[in-house]
Amino acid sequence: MSGPAPVLSMRGVAVRYPNGVHALGGFDLSLARGEFVSLLGPSGCGKSTALRLAAGLLGADAGRVERDASARLGFVFQEPTLMPWADVFDNVRLPLRLQGRPTGEARDAVMRALAGVGLADFAQAYPRELSGGMRMRVSIARALVTRPALLLLDEPFAALDEITRQRLDDDLLRLWRDEDLTVLFVTHSVWESVYLSTRVAVLSARPGRVVETLEVTGPARRDESFRASEGYVRTCVRASAALRAAHA
Repeated sequence: MSGPAPVLSMRGVAVRYPNGVHALGGFDLSLARGEFVSLLGPSGCGKSTALRLAAGLLGADAGRVERDASARLGFVFQEPTLMPWADVFDNVRLPLRLQGRPTGEARDAVMRALAGVGLADFAQAYPRELSGGMRMRVSIARALVTRPALLLLDEPFAALDEITRQRLDDDLLRLWRDEDLTVLFVTHSVWESVYLSTRVAVLSARPGRVVETLEVTGPARRDESFRASEGYVRTCVRASAALRAAHA
């Protein structure tokens, strides 16, 4: 008997841009409900292209991309892309306003999303008044305000300092558990990918394809003790070796 259909499935996918860049070739990836999967690789290997395919922002030249039609989608870009003239509340409310949701219902949803990222007290602040980490929290709240089942994140913490990045990694894991999300996360950090994920998919050089997938064993609730554990370090070493081999 076959199991439940995946939330996201990409099979034999190829993408070539008009400028001739062959971004993906023979790309295969499948996400089951509740997984946290990271795409690991350096810049230019097709990670962001794969994420845009998953979001329906880009079409494939070959292969098949299928997403569970009932799985509402949230997307977090590399930059927060907030409206500078709008306060935090209105930035987070934007997807609901585009959906035509009633004001009262939207307010409850916005405040819930802001509370989830620890910014309920900053609803009336403007982006210029926030730190980089806080602006990224607003971007995550905006992605979560529609209660998505599938969350796509494109290197959202790459520009942040290490302490802020680790704190947001912990927040993202909490949201993944609490909101019952399925997550596809793009990163070029071995350490971050292993810390966050249930699986790490290592991509080859362009045209990108998945050349190795690593299962990450460890507790669902992770903290500094997990980063110091033998299993974490061992998996990071394996991921680093796979990444070097893929790009040799």
